[in-house]
Amino acid sequence: MITVATWNVLHRIHAENWYEDVSSRWPDEAARIDAVTARVAARTERVIALQEVSGDQLFSLRAALPDRTVHAMQYQRVPTARRHASALRDPSEHLVLIIEGPSREIVAESFADDPGKGALAVSTGGAVVIATHVTGDRRRAKQLARLAEVACATPEYAAVLLGDFNIDRETVASSLGEGFTVAEPSPDALPTRPRTSGAKSQFIDHVVVRDATVREVIVEDADGLSDHNLVRATIAL
Repeated sequence: MITVATWNVLHRIHAENWYEDVSSRWPDEAARIDAVTARVAARTERVIALQEVSGDQLFSLRAALPDRTVHAMQYQRVPTARRHASALRDPSEHLVLIIEGPSREIVAESFADDPGKGALAVSTGGAVVIATHVTGDRRRAKQLARLAEVACATPEYAAVLLGDFNIDRETVASSLGEGFTVAEPSPDALPTRPRTSGAKSQFIDHVVVRDATVREVIVEDADGLSDHNLVRATIAL
């Protein structure tokens, strides 16, 4: 068994550029960073995948988690503040995997067609775990194909994909193809990305497995720290 969680913690510059409620609710980004770090540090999952991690947030996480391995991949693109200067000391953006126990990084790459999205893969506990953030347009097809390629590169290991796929469960499942299972939250689960308008799915953060079984998947309220809620799962390898 392996326990996992995935959470898009919302990069501050993205929040401010797109008028997210989070930036109004948390005018002091340093305080929000501390609150996000405290929430992550209290987690007991063996594997935690995070998306949209700023350089400041990454520094805070590493300082707070000396007993865990924090793998990080910096995107080629650095978010640009459009409305006013960012308060971040380090505005770079990262994918992060926090691992309890031995682990080894095997892939860290931005997608070829989007320097601000990508994949970070490590081997741990007899599985390949991939953190990802997928582009929310037609580019997703090639990106999902690349994720499937990474997941199948070591067929002797089960694969677990965690992240913000920016699309509904059915589309992810059909794009990845046979052999992959996209976990389905219960019918009464909280949305992973709540919205008050628009037709886009509110369930876009997923736990995906190959040669493994998801025993439980639960969406937890982020309490306004991010525009996404956290998803956790228990997986039998």
